[in-house]
Amino acid sequence: MSDMITADLVDLDLSADTKEAAARALAERMVSQGRVTDLEGFLADVAAREAQMPTGLDGGIGIPHCRSAHVTEPTLAFGRSAAGIDFGAADGPADLIFLIAAPAGADDAHLTILSSLARQLMNDEFTSALRTVGDAETAAALIRGDEAASAQSAEEASEDTAAAPVAASTGAAAGRTAHTPDADAGAGGASPQDASVADTAPPAAEPAGSGERPFRVVAVTSCPTGIAHTYMAAESLENAGREAGVEVVVETQGSAGFARLDPAVIAAADGVIFAHDVPVRDKDRFAGKPTVDVGVKAGINRPAELLAEVREKAARGEASAPARASAGTPVDRAGDSTEGYGTKLRKWLMSGVSYMVPFVAAGGLLIALGFAIGGYKINKAPSVMDHFVWTQADSWGALLFQIGGVAFGFLVPVLAGYIAYGMADRPGLVPGFVGGAISLTINAGFLGGLAAGLIAGGVVMAIQRVNIPAAMRGIMPVVVIPLISSAIVGFLMFVVIGKPIASAQKGLTDWLSGLTGTNAVLLGALLGLMMCFDLGGPVNKVAYTFATAGIAVSDPSDSAMKIMAAVMAAGMVPPLAMALATTVRGRLFTQTERENGKAAWVLGASFISEGAIPFAAADPLRVIPSSMVGGALTGALSMAFGATLRAPHGGVFVVPLIGNPLLYLVAIAAGVCVTTALVVLLKGLRKPVPGATATDPAAPAAAAPKETKQPIAA
Repeated sequence: MSDMITADLVDLDLSADTKEAAARALAERMVSQGRVTDLEGFLADVAAREAQMPTGLDGGIGIPHCRSAHVTEPTLAFGRSAAGIDFGAADGPADLIFLIAAPAGADDAHLTILSSLARQLMNDEFTSALRTVGDAETAAALIRGDEAASAQSAEEASEDTAAAPVAASTGAAAGRTAHTPDADAGAGGASPQDASVADTAPPAAEPAGSGERPFRVVAVTSCPTGIAHTYMAAESLENAGREAGVEVVVETQGSAGFARLDPAVIAAADGVIFAHDVPVRDKDRFAGKPTVDVGVKAGINRPAELLAEVREKAARGEASAPARASAGTPVDRAGDSTEGYGTKLRKWLMSGVSYMVPFVAAGGLLIALGFAIGGYKINKAPSVMDHFVWTQADSWGALLFQIGGVAFGFLVPVLAGYIAYGMADRPGLVPGFVGGAISLTINAGFLGGLAAGLIAGGVVMAIQRVNIPAAMRGIMPVVVIPLISSAIVGFLMFVVIGKPIASAQKGLTDWLSGLTGTNAVLLGALLGLMMCFDLGGPVNKVAYTFATAGIAVSDPSDSAMKIMAAVMAAGMVPPLAMALATTVRGRLFTQTERENGKAAWVLGASFISEGAIPFAAADPLRVIPSSMVGGALTGALSMAFGATLRAPHGGVFVVPLIGNPLLYLVAIAAGVCVTTALVVLLKGLRKPVPGATATDPAAPAAAAPKETKQPIAA
C-alpha cells in the first residue's frame, strides 16, 4: 500500500456532515493529486456502489469504495471526523472514513486494498492510533504500515489512553467486528488465506472469558451477474452472524472470480449455507456437513432464519452426503439431492445467461454506436480490413458495428458452453461451444443454443458415469470426453434435432415480426411485469434474455427492437420510483432508505434494476406489486408508442439511439409516477417508520433496533 496513500490524501479534521460530503471532500484530494480525472463522474460511481449496500462498519468505520473509469491508479484517502458521519452501520456514525478508488477493471487492486485494510482494522492498536495521531504524515505512514510510524503512533496512543478511553474502546470494537463483503470474499486478487483472516482469527471471535467455541458457519453466495445480489447476501449473513454470536465466513463467487476458502476453515465449520442462483463451484468441498441450500434472495431477506435452520440441522445431526471420488450422478453434480430437476434446470440456464450477458452488453452497445455514428446503412459497409479512412466518421461507425457483430457472434456458443459448464464443469465446455456454434450454422439461434448446452452437459455427465480403466483416466478429460461428446452433440444438432429447432426459431421470429396493435401492447405489459417481479432475479433475466435474443442479429426486425425498448424502459421504473417516493414522502422511509433513494436516481437512469432491491427487501409486499404495475404500464406504453432500441443496455444515456425518444420517456415517466403513487399510498396506510422523521444524525442508528423487530412486510 506504499504508493496508495500519502499525507496529501489525509484529512484529520474532516468537517463533512453527510457521507456524500465526506466522499466529495476526500475525492477532491484525489483530484488534486491527479489520481481522479473527473470528480463528478467518480462520485457517481461511489454513490452507485453505496446504493448496493451501506459501507458503514461496526466500530465507527466507514469504507466507501468503487471501481471507476475516472481513476488513474489505485488510491486510498483517509478522513477523521470529530462529530461522526452516518454510513449506515447499526452501531452509529463513523469517525474513521476510508475512501478507496480503483481503476475500472482493476479487480485485483481494488479487492487487495479492501482485504489488506480490513485486516488492519481488526487491530485495536491500529484504530486507536488513527484516532489519536496528530499529523497527516504519520497517519499516512501508519496506514501504509511503515514500522517507524507504527511504533510512534502506538506510543502516542498509549499516552493518550487515559484521556481518550472512549476512542480506544471504539477502536477495539472496530477491530473485533470490521468486515466488508468484498474483502472477506477475497475475490479476484486476495488469496484463500486472505479471504479467511478477517473472520477466523480465534482471539477476535471469542468473547473474553468465554470457554466455549462459537458455532461456525461457512457460506457461499452467487447470482447470475455476480454483483449486487452476491455481495448483499454475504453482507446480510455476516451481519446476522454477528448478532447471533455465530462465526460466519462467506465465499462470494462474484463477477470478479473467487478465492476458495481455506480447507481448514471449511473443516472447522459446524454448518454450511448456500445462497445462490447459479451452481456452486467445487461444491464437494462442503460435503458431509449440515447444509441449508436456498436462492440468493433468501440470503438477503432472511439470514437469521437460515442461521437458525443450519443450527437446528446440526443439533439433529443432519448432514449432506459425503464427497465421493467418482464423478457422481447428475443430481449430485447439480446440487443438493433434495432439489427437484426444475430447480436444477433453472440454475443450469442461469449459469449460461450469466456468462452471456457481458457479450450482450458490449456487442449491443458497439453496434448501437456504429449506427449512431455511421447511420442506419452502416450494416452494408464493406469490411474495415478493405476500406478504412481515418478521417471519415462512416469508417469509424463501420469499425464499431463490425466489432460489435463479432462480439454478438459469441452469444449462442457462450450460452451453450456455459450451460454445459454448469452441468458438468470444465469437461462440458468443448461440446457446449461446438453445439452452440453449430446452432448458428444451421440458423437454430438461441433455442438451438439452449438445446445444445443441455445436450452437451447431459452427454458429458453420462460419459463420466462410465467405469474407465485406470490406465485411461489421465486422457479422459483432455482427449476422450471432448472427442466423444463433441461428436455426439454434433450428430444430434446436424442430423436429428437441428432442423426442427431451426423451424421453431423461424416461427418465433416471424411471430414477433407480425406483432401489431393489442398483441404487441399485451406482450409489452407481460415483459414489464417480468422485469419488475424479482429485480434482477431469474424471471427478470428471462425477459431480458428474450429481448436481447431478438436484437442479437446483424439486421433485427422492428418488432425485436420494440421489445428491447419495452424491456429496458420497464427495468428502469422500480429504482426511479423508489427515488421519487423517498423525495416526495421521505417520512415514510428510514434514514438509510432515503440515502439509498438518492443513489437510486443514478441507478434507475442507468437501467440497473437492482437499485430498488434495498426497498423491496425491506417491504416486499408493498414495493414489488407497485413496481410490477408501473413496469407493466411502461412496457405497454412503449410498445404502443412504437419506440425502438438497438442497444441492449444504457438507460437514458442511449436515448439518442431510441426511435420515438420523447414518447419513450413519457412511457417511463408514467410508470414511475404510478409506482410512486402506489408505494406512497400503501406505506401511508401503516404507521410511520420509527426514526423516519428524526433530524438528529444519531437518530437512525438509535431507531435501528426497533426496525429490526418489525415484520418484513410491516
